[in-house]
Amino acid sequence: MIKPGSIAFDIDGVVADTMSLFLEMARDDYGIRNIGYDDITGYNLDECLDMDPDIIEEIVVAITDGSHTQALNPIDGAMETLGKIGARAGSLTFITARPHLGPLEDWMCRRIPMTRDSMDIVATGSFDDKADALLSRGKSFFVEDRLETCFLLKEAGIEPILFRQPWNRREHPFVAVDVWSELEELIDFS
Repeated sequence: MIKPGSIAFDIDGVVADTMSLFLEMARDDYGIRNIGYDDITGYNLDECLDMDPDIIEEIVVAITDGSHTQALNPIDGAMETLGKIGARAGSLTFITARPHLGPLEDWMCRRIPMTRDSMDIVATGSFDDKADALLSRGKSFFVEDRLETCFLLKEAGIEPILFRQPWNRREHPFVAVDVWSELEELIDFS
């Protein structure tokens, strides 16, 4: 069982349904209708999607800087479970590889049922820097959707929990969950 104060969370693909937003923007803004969520079989979108790389880049930039008109939604069950974990731990920690938080910080603060000063939201700018950010905060578990990052975390002594997505469906040795209710079952709320 995981103590609530010992776990931290990635944001994109774990808390925020960023890939659904990507697909909606591709459809609405560029008329691309021939790709679906399960087609995203790799973290590098230009390697798995039959899309112009420039369009992929434009959409990713719009998501990162918040210049999109479509709504970014949370992954089902994320906010409720985060609220329970945060209430028990007294705070929540989020580590993202985004280069800057931009509007993502406000998005998180509006949706998670906790005060801003009880959330530590960090943009490392690199997948490789997540382990240091976690270790400096005393976190020993991390929920992550990028399989390659899970291996880096494990090497650093952090226990990854893989949030299953179509882009991480390869063999691995990690505990994995499909939905937030499964993650909640791993938390010691006593």
